[in-house]
Amino acid sequence: MDLIRNFCIIAHIDHGKSTLADRMIDITNAVNERDRQAQVLDDMELEREKGITIKSHAIRMDYNYNGKHYLLNLIDTPGHVDFSYEVSRAIASCEGALLVVDATQGIQAQTISNLYLALEHDLEIIPVLNKIDMDSAKVDEVSDQIVELLGCKKEEILAVSAKTGEGVENVIHAILERIPAPQGDPNAPLQALVFDSVFNSFRGIIAYFRVYNGTLRTGDRVKFVNSGQAYDADEIGALRLDLSPEPEISAGNVGYIISGIKTSSEVRVGDTITHVDRPCDKAIAGFEDVKPMVFAGVYPVSTDEYDDLRTSLEKLKLNDASLTYEPESSLALGFGFRCGFLGLLHLEIVQERLFREFDMDVITTVPNVSYKVYTTRGETLEVHNPSGLPEVTLIDHIDEPTIAAQIITNTESLGVVIKLCIDKRGTLKNQVFLTSDRVELNFEMPLSEIVFDFYDKLKSISRGYASFDYHLIGFQEATLVRLDILLNGEKVDALSSLIHRDYAYSFGRRMCEKLKELIPRQQFDVAIQAAIGAKIIARETVKAVRKDVTAKCYGGDITRKRKLLEKQKKGKKRMRQVGNVEVPQEAFLAVLKMD
Repeated sequence: MDLIRNFCIIAHIDHGKSTLADRMIDITNAVNERDRQAQVLDDMELEREKGITIKSHAIRMDYNYNGKHYLLNLIDTPGHVDFSYEVSRAIASCEGALLVVDATQGIQAQTISNLYLALEHDLEIIPVLNKIDMDSAKVDEVSDQIVELLGCKKEEILAVSAKTGEGVENVIHAILERIPAPQGDPNAPLQALVFDSVFNSFRGIIAYFRVYNGTLRTGDRVKFVNSGQAYDADEIGALRLDLSPEPEISAGNVGYIISGIKTSSEVRVGDTITHVDRPCDKAIAGFEDVKPMVFAGVYPVSTDEYDDLRTSLEKLKLNDASLTYEPESSLALGFGFRCGFLGLLHLEIVQERLFREFDMDVITTVPNVSYKVYTTRGETLEVHNPSGLPEVTLIDHIDEPTIAAQIITNTESLGVVIKLCIDKRGTLKNQVFLTSDRVELNFEMPLSEIVFDFYDKLKSISRGYASFDYHLIGFQEATLVRLDILLNGEKVDALSSLIHRDYAYSFGRRMCEKLKELIPRQQFDVAIQAAIGAKIIARETVKAVRKDVTAKCYGGDITRKRKLLEKQKKGKKRMRQVGNVEVPQEAFLAVLKMD
C-alpha cells in the first residue's frame, strides 16, 4: 500500500487538465503507441467535439522511482460548473489533488470552488502552473496569486507546459513525495465504495469502486449494502485505458467489477460493496445526494417511445448520477419525464447523449427552477412546473431560490458585467481587486435569472475573460406570475413559464413574435396570445393560407363573387373550431434562445 498514490486533477474549464493527464500517460507508458491521441481519456464523441471533459475518467499508471515500482491512480475531472458533482466524487476517492492554473489567465472562479471542495476532504494540494510556453504567460504574477490563495511557498509551485511536456516529470515526483499513501487494512472485512458505473449491453452493469479495507478476489460472493442484493464477482480488474482483469484488488486501490447485473436500479453511486460471508459492520459514508438546479420536461417525439425513454434514462443515470427524473404528463406532449439538471449545459449534454447513445429523439420544455409556494390555507408546496401552481386566489406568496454568485473578471469589462447582473435582479454584495486589472464580484441573484442565457451573455460581454461560479444560499420572496401561451385559445402547457411580473410583458411579446415565425400557416388564422391569468398581454396572428375561390368568375354580377366568399368564410370558421395547431419542435427550443 505504501507504493500506491490516488490523486485527481482539478482546475477551471480549459486550463489544461486533460493535456496534463496525456503527458503523464505518455511518460508512464500507460497507453501503447497505437492508441495514443490528444485527450486520450475523453472517450465520448461529444467531449472531443466540444473540447470539454464531461465525465471523470480514472486510469492506472505504473512508474519506477528510486528503485521502487509505484502504482498511480489518476482521475481526470471536468472543469465546468455544471459538472461539479463529478469533481466532488473524484475528490472523495483520492488522497491528493493537482490544482492546475493557466499561466495566461490566472486563478478563475471554478479554480477557487474546486480548491475549497478538495480542502474540505483534507486532500494534499500540489499547485501546478500550466502553459508557461505561451507568449502571454504571466508566470510571476500568477504564482503570486497562487501563493496568496493557498498560503504555500513560491518554490512549491511546479511550472509546466502540458503541451510540450516540460516539467511534467517533476509533477510525478512531487505526487510520489508529497501525496500520502492510502490508509486501510487488506485483511479486514471488505469495504469498497462505488464511485461510478456504466452500462454495457453485452456484460451488464460495470461498477467502478475504490477499496478502503479488505481484499476482493475474482469469484467472491459479494453484496451491495444499500440494495442488499448478492452477486458473484465474475471479473474484477484495474482501470487502465481498457478494462484490465486481475485476480485481486486490495485496500487502497481502484478497480471495476462485472457481476452480470442487468437492473440499473440495483447499483447506486455511493453504495458499499462487501463480502456476503464476512460483511463489514457499517457502510462507508457515501456521497451526499445531488440537488438539481434546473428542471425541464423531457418527452418522446412519438408517444409509443415512452418506455424506451424510461429505459434510456435509467441507463444514462448509471453513468451520470447527477441526473434525476420522475414521470409527468402534459396535455400538449403526452407522457414524459420531469428531469432535474445541474445547469443548462448539463441539460444540453443529456439531450445530446440520449440521441447519440440511445437513438432517442426528445422534446425538451422550457427549463425552470423549483419554487416554494405558500397558500392561504397555510400549506407549503414545492413546485417544479408552472402547471403545478395552485389558483391565483389561493397563493399567499411565492419564494424563489437565491444563489451567491462569484464572478472574476478584468477591469475593462467591470461596468458591463455589473450592469448585466443588476438587470438580472442581482444585488452587489462586495467587490475585491485581486490584482490591478482583475476584480472579484460577489452578487446575490435569483437562480431563475441565470438559468437561461446568463453564462453565454457573461462570456460574450467580457470577451471570454469573466469566470463564474455559484452556490445555493436559500429562498427569498418574489413577485412571480405564471405566463401562459395560448394557440387559438388553447393553452400549450409545455410553453408556460413562471416569471417576475416586471419582465412578463416584454417576455410574452418576444415569445409571441418568435412563435409567429415558427408556426406554419394553416387554412385559417392562428391567434398566438400570451396571458397572465385571464388577462391577454400580447398577441400575434399567423395569417391564413387562402385559396382564390373567385378566380373562375370573370365579369358577371358582384353577388356571384360575394356568395363564394361568404361560403369560404363559413368553411374557415368551421375549420377553426375543429382545426388543430401542431407546435413544431423548433418552437420549444427557440424559446430557450430568445435573444
